[in-house]
Amino acid sequence: MCEGDCKGAAKGRPNMKPVYPKAGSYPDFAKLVDRENAQVDRRVFTDEQVYQAELRQIFARSWLFLAHESQIPNPGDFVRTSMGEDDVIVVRQRDGSVNAFLNSCPHRGNRVCMVDAGKKARGFICNYHGWSFGIDGALRGTDGKVYEKDETFEKAQIGLTPVAQVDSYKGLIFGTFDPDAVSLLEFFGDFTYYLDIMLDNDEGGTEFIGGAIKSEIDCNWKFPAENFVGDILHAFWTHQSGAQAILGGGVDLGKRYDELAFQASIYGHGIETNLDKVGNTRTLGYPDLVDYAFELSEKAKDRLGELRARAIGAVSSCTVFPNFSFLPGQNTFRVWHPRGPGKIELVVWTLVNKNAPDHIKEQYRKGVMMTFSPGGVFEMDDGENWEYSTRVNQGFVTRQQPLHYALGIESADMERDLPGHIHKGSLNDANQRLFYTRWAEFMEHDNWTDLQNGATAAPKKTATAAE
Repeated sequence: MCEGDCKGAAKGRPNMKPVYPKAGSYPDFAKLVDRENAQVDRRVFTDEQVYQAELRQIFARSWLFLAHESQIPNPGDFVRTSMGEDDVIVVRQRDGSVNAFLNSCPHRGNRVCMVDAGKKARGFICNYHGWSFGIDGALRGTDGKVYEKDETFEKAQIGLTPVAQVDSYKGLIFGTFDPDAVSLLEFFGDFTYYLDIMLDNDEGGTEFIGGAIKSEIDCNWKFPAENFVGDILHAFWTHQSGAQAILGGGVDLGKRYDELAFQASIYGHGIETNLDKVGNTRTLGYPDLVDYAFELSEKAKDRLGELRARAIGAVSSCTVFPNFSFLPGQNTFRVWHPRGPGKIELVVWTLVNKNAPDHIKEQYRKGVMMTFSPGGVFEMDDGENWEYSTRVNQGFVTRQQPLHYALGIESADMERDLPGHIHKGSLNDANQRLFYTRWAEFMEHDNWTDLQNGATAAPKKTATAAE
């Protein structure tokens, strides 16, 4: 009992249970996306209040990419990553499962893990006061056992905050901070049909090789995400010189573009492809890779069907909402981690089939570094455009002007029996419109029932796809 001046005295013991923020509703921010007129308000890229709402509404609820299974094959293996701006440790447990935790000591908040990755760790220790935690996140001890001598100290109630849900899909590990979020498969919906183009084209599965490449770009995270969700149009101008240097000519979408190319979107996840088999693979500059892509395409027909087999190395790009993207054929996988409304941390990996010959794996690794790395011939082009787009949109008068997203507004393809919203041609803003529609759904809705039954959900006619 407190005696004398009790001001500031604790009235109870700390409640150290994990706190997972509840979503709110930001209808005014949702209106920044004008779906009817195919316009987007520039403030979605520059406004600090909008950005803070994104951290709450999108990054604290969505299933976010964490790691590839191949990065943490053994108990104690771990990687450090981000979920929004939250630092996270992803660690393989002794029973083979995968857990993820906030990389923050519950004592004063310091990091408990300073390195990007490690093997067979026994635990994590905070440098500040020596609090140590097992790979299961439980508090194991404190420096000198000072706290354990305090009868009020409830050690069993204290630990690293776990990511609410962790799950994987064909090698890729995702997590969400929302205990009430739909399952990972429900979050994807039928978009798994398109993910399998890269994740399930060979019976041996996939792996990440060569570590990760990290860089920072002074841009809003949505510019690269929308670029990969369906913007091949920029390549004809932005990447023309790079294509000429590598291919000896400009970007070519193939002779059957009008017949084959399409965009597909479900829940804001989107892919565009022209189905030319090896268009992206050619840009890596290795004839052996082109031969491998052709052979893989033929072999994968039995596994994926002809349409998806044609997309394995084709001119294609994909974003899994909100910020995980990849390029089929070029095999670069990346996350656009937000670091404020005007900065991202970009982390890039190379994905290959486990069964691929070693020299093919090495050529993919080198090809990714040559094309889509901080010094890559294509990444430098993109980064400059995204930085200027972010910077210029900050102008007071400039940001009053809406942005145009109306290419292909009458291009819906009602004939192709494929999952999702299908639009003719890859030269189209359709996927970008649906990406921002999904963004608006997350801004507006505080529950998953509304989120999963809005305009971005797959049309009922395509609930089951036929090859």
